[in-house]
Amino acid sequence: MKKLIYAIFAALVLSSCSGLLDRPALTTVVDNNFWRGEGDVRLYVNGFYPLYFEGYGVDWSQEFAPVRGGTTFCDDFTSEGTQTRFENKVPTSRGSSSESRSCFSQYYGPSWGFARVRKANILIDRLNEYRSNFSDEAYKHWLSMAYFFKVYEYSDLVGVFGNVPYFESTVRSDDLATQYKDRDSRQFVMDKVYDMCDYILENMRTDDGPNNVNRYVAAGFISRFMLYEGTWQKYHAGEDYCDAEHAKKYLEMAVRAASLVMDSNKYNFDNSFKSLFVSEDLAGNSEVLLYRHYDNGLEIRHPIGSYCAGSESSTGVNLSFIKSFLCQDGKPWSISTVSGAGDFSLANLVLTRDPRFFDCFYGAVNKKSNTMIYCYKFASYEAIHHYMTTGGDQLPEWKGIYNTNDCPIMRLGEIVLNWIEAKAELAQSYGGPAITQDDLDRSINAIRNRPLSADAAAAGVQKTAALQIGSVPVDPKKDADVPALIWEIRRERRMEMLHEGNRIKDLLRWYKLDYMDYDMDPDKYLGPWVNFPVEEPQFMNDRLNVLCVQHADGTVVKYNGTNASEMVGFYCIRNASNRETFFDRSYMAPVGQNQIDEYKMRGYKLTQTENW
Repeated sequence: MKKLIYAIFAALVLSSCSGLLDRPALTTVVDNNFWRGEGDVRLYVNGFYPLYFEGYGVDWSQEFAPVRGGTTFCDDFTSEGTQTRFENKVPTSRGSSSESRSCFSQYYGPSWGFARVRKANILIDRLNEYRSNFSDEAYKHWLSMAYFFKVYEYSDLVGVFGNVPYFESTVRSDDLATQYKDRDSRQFVMDKVYDMCDYILENMRTDDGPNNVNRYVAAGFISRFMLYEGTWQKYHAGEDYCDAEHAKKYLEMAVRAASLVMDSNKYNFDNSFKSLFVSEDLAGNSEVLLYRHYDNGLEIRHPIGSYCAGSESSTGVNLSFIKSFLCQDGKPWSISTVSGAGDFSLANLVLTRDPRFFDCFYGAVNKKSNTMIYCYKFASYEAIHHYMTTGGDQLPEWKGIYNTNDCPIMRLGEIVLNWIEAKAELAQSYGGPAITQDDLDRSINAIRNRPLSADAAAAGVQKTAALQIGSVPVDPKKDADVPALIWEIRRERRMEMLHEGNRIKDLLRWYKLDYMDYDMDPDKYLGPWVNFPVEEPQFMNDRLNVLCVQHADGTVVKYNGTNASEMVGFYCIRNASNRETFFDRSYMAPVGQNQIDEYKMRGYKLTQTENW
């Protein structure tokens, strides 16, 4: 039914004008007759759902979708050739008056534009104008909903551009001074966001029907937004509009929001990690707060599963990422006591690492991946196993754009990791209570104790040992400026949320963009340990005088047609080289010169992003 509502609502959307805020008012039909009660407001709110909860996209539309939606721009992946660069100059134009959201992959966020802010402000203004049409409870709930989408949009905009103009209400078409106001500071904007979050957590309904946004869903997103800004304020200290007071404030809000979800006891880890991404219906999954449902009968389908089912080429993870995965004793490979901890062949990795490795990566070389390790996180084990063992046959439901596995939009796994990270940061730097074993058991250890997927259990995979507060592993590769506990929390996020758009945002907020300089870590030019004479003998001939492996002693050997027996080692990613030099300005995006010129033409000033 919600899909039909989306279509009806789309007919009400008006075309955009040239200016970022210069959009026509709602039609008389809408304004005079639309705000009669909750049904009308719900219809309007449903128009936000496809904008912000894209999931796996629909058909070939895949903005913000995993695998092909910009999630490979981070340090987890290595492409052949030169790595994708950061911007090195101000673009001619970066702005849109459209309500649609396009993914700016280098920040996994939106481009410069405020049409969606206006959309939320229209709802806020009309609720206040027609308040007598609603009960007090209904008014507060729907105002909370309007605030939620405004919070979402501004959190994303600030994450990409830093300082942005804040619009309290709908801007009149003749109010050019407001339309063309300069940026407000990120602290001013995020304090406004904070206040709206506070209202949402007090007033949004805890239940507004199946698979609708409610207080718990909103709280999950709030924990994400507040963790981002709190840690940004901490790790970017010394920059304009960053200080300890605001870091503490936002981190405390992150804990409060996540705690609301966790303390409700409505959600738990009763299902396998794999089930989150390959289920045909997530309605019964107790870890999922909100999801996007796909239905072949309604022709609402996507291709993301087929991209993971063995036949499609993909940008693979690098050896650096592979080495970050914990062994099943809960320790990094270099200090693990698990037998085979130092064996990086895929057949061994899937059996000795945290079970999420098995659920994400196939245990055999696949040349469709440019690093030889193939991610099937969003396809069933049956789908890829069928493809790999039949010489290329595909199961019909995992072909093309006909995938109907549901997509989790907000899930408990992220929320508990937001919670434990915010708590750990508060404990380390802002006088918060020390992390206890109970805190770890409610978060990281609850995740590790999920049921195994049936395929992982059948293969003999074991759950990862619990993290103990008295014996947190000290990874020899740990950054000197990061405590061991926070290092392990960050590792858990990396294992948990591969391909979900979080990694680049984590690097940005932690002030760790230097991880994107691949010359600092040679493992980022390598894949897993391969035995080409046994696993892919024909591939050697296809790559004559090109194919290289690196032996355990660091020696690189190229295949010349006569040395097949030497083609055993870490796969050297073909022609992989570092990205162009980037600088501190890469933490935020510039606006386009056309946008600055448009302001100037009308007699106003738009300040360029800091350092640009």
